[in-house]
Amino acid sequence: MGNQRFGRKRGMKRKLEQNPSKKNQNVKKNRRHSREQKLNRSPSPDDSAEENSEIDSEEEMEAQKKEEEEEVVDYKEPTMYDSLLESLRTKQEEYNTDSEESEDDVEQAHGASDDDNEGSDSESSRLSEPGASQHGGGLGNPVGRIGGTETDDDDSEASGSDGEQELRVNGQPTIGACASTSSFHSHLDHKLSKKEVDKLEKKKWTYKWVVAMSNYKWRGTDKCFLKELDSFLFHGLKPTLHKHWLSIYEKSGGADFDSSKQRLFFSICNSYRDILHHNKKPFYLKGLEEDSSTMDAYVMHSLNHIFRTRDLVKKNEAKLAKLQDNVKVDILSNEAFLDRGFTRPKVLILLPLASVAFRLVKRLIDLTPPKYKSNVEEHERFYREFGAGVSEEKEDEDAAEISESKRSSKPSDFETLFGGNNNDHFMIGIKFTRRSIRLYGDFYSSDMIVASPLGLITKIGEAELYKDKNVDYLSSIEVLIVDHADVILMQNWSHVNTIVEQLNRIPSQQHGTDIMRIRQWYLDGQAPFYRQSIILSSHINPDINGLFNHHCLNHEGKVKLASEYKGVLPKVVLQIRQIYERFDANTAEDADDARFDYFTKKVFPKIKDSTQGGIMLFISSYFEFIRVRNFLKAQEASFCLLGEYTEQSDISRARGWFFDGKKKIMLYTERAHFYHRYKIRGIQNLIIYSLPERKEFYPEVVNLLQGSACTVLFSRFDQLRLERIVGTAASKRMVTSDKGVFVFC
Repeated sequence: MGNQRFGRKRGMKRKLEQNPSKKNQNVKKNRRHSREQKLNRSPSPDDSAEENSEIDSEEEMEAQKKEEEEEVVDYKEPTMYDSLLESLRTKQEEYNTDSEESEDDVEQAHGASDDDNEGSDSESSRLSEPGASQHGGGLGNPVGRIGGTETDDDDSEASGSDGEQELRVNGQPTIGACASTSSFHSHLDHKLSKKEVDKLEKKKWTYKWVVAMSNYKWRGTDKCFLKELDSFLFHGLKPTLHKHWLSIYEKSGGADFDSSKQRLFFSICNSYRDILHHNKKPFYLKGLEEDSSTMDAYVMHSLNHIFRTRDLVKKNEAKLAKLQDNVKVDILSNEAFLDRGFTRPKVLILLPLASVAFRLVKRLIDLTPPKYKSNVEEHERFYREFGAGVSEEKEDEDAAEISESKRSSKPSDFETLFGGNNNDHFMIGIKFTRRSIRLYGDFYSSDMIVASPLGLITKIGEAELYKDKNVDYLSSIEVLIVDHADVILMQNWSHVNTIVEQLNRIPSQQHGTDIMRIRQWYLDGQAPFYRQSIILSSHINPDINGLFNHHCLNHEGKVKLASEYKGVLPKVVLQIRQIYERFDANTAEDADDARFDYFTKKVFPKIKDSTQGGIMLFISSYFEFIRVRNFLKAQEASFCLLGEYTEQSDISRARGWFFDGKKKIMLYTERAHFYHRYKIRGIQNLIIYSLPERKEFYPEVVNLLQGSACTVLFSRFDQLRLERIVGTAASKRMVTSDKGVFVFC
């Protein structure tokens, strides 16, 4: 559940003290002991109006020590958050075994003052660059704040404006109420049993059903919901959002919204299950309609989650505002008022490039109903930093001219993907206020964070190096979306793994959170079991599978695409003998070594003895590239390099040497091809050391061949890549056949 930051203390259940006077006696009795504990911890939040100012913790502690020496009666009780931090030290390790907490521990956890209801968010907080953040959050928690950040006078009608009056008792929707079918409430209000937690921690998933839809097959765990899709199609979607979405769809020329792709995928998202969609045709591969439909669905799902969270908080705030202070303490013991996490951000979207983020945020603004976006703050700045540097008004008229001027010999998908802003280091917070959308909001006061893996991993690294920095705004993410995961694979997938491991950890500071309003499962360290993860990609690989299986632990279950591929061999336009040679490997861990042994013992001796030049070795992995390079050096072979880290001057020289026959072998990596799409001349013999991840690269590279033969090395552990190239049916035969050599012409 993340690194443990706090000491061991039991007793996390909220319980109403029956005798306030007794509690005061206990507090006085243990005042000096509590005082010493407080001085050994970070300063507690001050309830003054100056909460947005910087407070020197050392000076504060020195001042408090002096106060204690002079007069003990002036001592101020530890705040609720101080007691909570003490209680949380190893609560995450014990919540499975400690179902009953002692009343003394409960009193200690809740005996401190709960006057954390003053202060304001720093409205002037802005980022100096995309992703730059000043740690905001103040020290108090005013009425109308979500996870310690204000809601900026959100709609006074809250959710009632949509006719969504929800009857709830102790946090659970009642039978017959609208909320009884709301997936938002049923997902977040579910209470996990010890048996359920134990099962989730085992990370073992059994897919029990398969439903064929269009050209896809969806597989899922637990109960199948797709067959009953029409019965709860838009339950839980705010009518305002639904009406606006339908209006946009009709204006775009759509006729049957209920049968549309976005309707289907929204319904899957709305189930709050973890989703792995690994056959999404991306916009840059002539899949604009499908990609846009999928994006519309998860954007609308994100908006619905954000607005429903805000509505729940607003309704509870409205109820509390009508009560007297002495009654509020009793009311807050009701689970119906547990409506928030540790911090405000609830949705995190990871994207590979700024141009993709630009496309997403533009669509997010379009899908937001007009009543919520009368003003979009920092709009022009966003266009400058994420777009092509032109304003929205000029974008359409300049797009054709820019495209015309940038025509090149590169494939169309390359031009579409890399034709915009290629920055892969960005991060932006988006906040929804009463009537506006605020871009570049402080991360702690934002509802959604859109970032690249590199941009966010930089923030995580800074938090590890500097004590005054942290990434606690990741502690309460409830919806994680990783779009264009196939492009992120070409960057650095390990960043995604690190980010997901960082999510839903207990924060290091309070950030103005009202402790009495935090959902119990956050305090119990169970937040990862309530986070929905949606991973979208044009293909799958073991890294994506590993993340989905081991780091996506949603209690609702999983939905995963099952696809069959026709292959891309027909796209090879040349009459070339494509010889597939299978090598044996006992395990996936041994596959790399087995491939290298096969190459050095079976393939390279033929190359060494041959007088023919123009031999290209296409290698998918950079680590394999380094290993083969070192082997060729040791063999004193004549070769040149064309990798992702090769300098441009060296690339030009290597291409010339290879074409002129001065170098016999060229090593070429998949990532170099992804980022540059070089057209290499002089290839007489192509050896594909490891199959490419991206199936479209196979015909592109093979069609560069000027000779008549191509050799491909594979093992049974390459089936995911193999089936995308030769087809699902053929790949199954190739990995199970007694024969080891297969020829395609």
